[in-house]
Amino acid sequence: MGWTTHEVTNQVPDLVDYNVYAADTVLQEGVVREGAGSAVPDLLAYGEVLGRADIIALAAAADRNPPRHIPYDRQGRRIDSVDFHHGWHHFLQLGVSRGLAQPASVARAASFLLHGQVEAGTLCPLTMTSASQAILRSEPQFGFLGEPLSSLQYDPRDLPVHEKHGMLVGMGLTEKQGGSDLRQVSTRARPGGNTPGWFSLVGHKWFYSVPTADAHLVLALLDGAPSCFYVPRRLLDGSRNAVHLIQLKDKLGNRSNASAEVEFRDAQGMLVGEPGRGISTLVKMAGYTRLDCVLGSTALMRAALVQAIHHACHRVAFGRPLFHQPLMRAVLADLALEVEAAVVLGLRLARAVAAGPNASPFEQALARVVTPAAKFWVCKRAVPVVAEALEVLGGNGYVETHGLARLYRETPVNSVWEGSGNVMCLDVLRALAQHPEQMGVLSEGLRHMLHGDAAALQKLDALQEDVSRAGPELEGRARKVAAELVLLVQAALLRQYAPQTVADAFLEHRLAGGTTGVHGTWAESGAVTLILQRAWREAT
Repeated sequence: MGWTTHEVTNQVPDLVDYNVYAADTVLQEGVVREGAGSAVPDLLAYGEVLGRADIIALAAAADRNPPRHIPYDRQGRRIDSVDFHHGWHHFLQLGVSRGLAQPASVARAASFLLHGQVEAGTLCPLTMTSASQAILRSEPQFGFLGEPLSSLQYDPRDLPVHEKHGMLVGMGLTEKQGGSDLRQVSTRARPGGNTPGWFSLVGHKWFYSVPTADAHLVLALLDGAPSCFYVPRRLLDGSRNAVHLIQLKDKLGNRSNASAEVEFRDAQGMLVGEPGRGISTLVKMAGYTRLDCVLGSTALMRAALVQAIHHACHRVAFGRPLFHQPLMRAVLADLALEVEAAVVLGLRLARAVAAGPNASPFEQALARVVTPAAKFWVCKRAVPVVAEALEVLGGNGYVETHGLARLYRETPVNSVWEGSGNVMCLDVLRALAQHPEQMGVLSEGLRHMLHGDAAALQKLDALQEDVSRAGPELEGRARKVAAELVLLVQAALLRQYAPQTVADAFLEHRLAGGTTGVHGTWAESGAVTLILQRAWREAT
């Protein structure tokens, strides 16, 4: 007879083979509300694919098998190749085919939110390629990129762009000595490339995102002024450009993706935009990349929340399922409220950013002022949200065999990339200083959306007065300004679009400062049940 010490009971089944989009009530409402209803069939199809057990397992495998630098071929020729897990290529193929490398739109934002819940590393090249389109498409000398940039085909071959079915674009900005201070760049460009109109670059980059991308937008000094250059991986004649990969970064998270340190040894590049205007040229991209940081962090929060609720519904402790215990319900509802506010905000910002320069003043203020504030706030909030969700699972959530450990390692990256929290908050102040009328535009729009809520309007008046007292002391309060602005926008959006009990809970427990800052410190109420029902299909 067999020998058995015990039977396995009270362990939670894996959350697989479900539709990631169909399970998200808040996202479905937002897609229709923000004008992307025609994309619903595609989103349902993508949600079905991403929820499959084999796709979820493939994402975990890509994380466990990070890329490897292969500097030389077997004959000793320098190739600086990067060997990726096959899952990396599969997720890039999925993302490119769903338009994630294309310009901003609400439909794209929704697909981005779905993709990021399963595999986040591939979002980096998709984001950079999407953001580069507005710059590269506006300059006639890059007309030859039109077809590969607009393609919905992922082509991993290491060939010149004109021989490929599609392309990816990366960025090379930061250096050892400068980091976020891009004016400290030391890489230099000089005329005299091998082809007329090209420049020769010498220098280094401390973070070179996705070194196998077909081209990078690089910041370098031209006549002492920071300028932007298009630096291809392969030159028109097929030869490898003189971009030498020094090493791949060993990162905390985002491990399926390759981030490199490189040196330019007379690398060939084409000028993008006006000479000396490189930083302002790249700032145009920042609105798109920062929006994607908001969406990416929201996706991580959503993925963690779903795992936590699923676990609580199946795990029995102290005689009953965790989900039916009042304190656990309070924690889960608090997390769900955070996620709902982030989803509503992300989709609204996506519509504003996609509207472009011809948008209404309110849309422009959302895109220019609220986007960096949201990048600061939502990315910061993602860390405690994912940590709290992990704690719901206890020790099972802490081990690497469960997906929450990977989510937790992934979460800090969006606060770091595309400008840290302080950089974002100072950018909010800079935007308001350059366009002081935008605070008034935002205030007027928010007042209409808040429906006369006295407490919220009082907060809005105080914020407007605080911003009006411009001066050196305001810089020290930049985080407070950005946080309060985002919370007011989230409150206004929920008041406008969410059920009243959900909006009331947000205003009471976020805007009015009704909590200690720790999730789950509010009492069981009718709002808890509704918020949980909106968050997940099992929450009944």
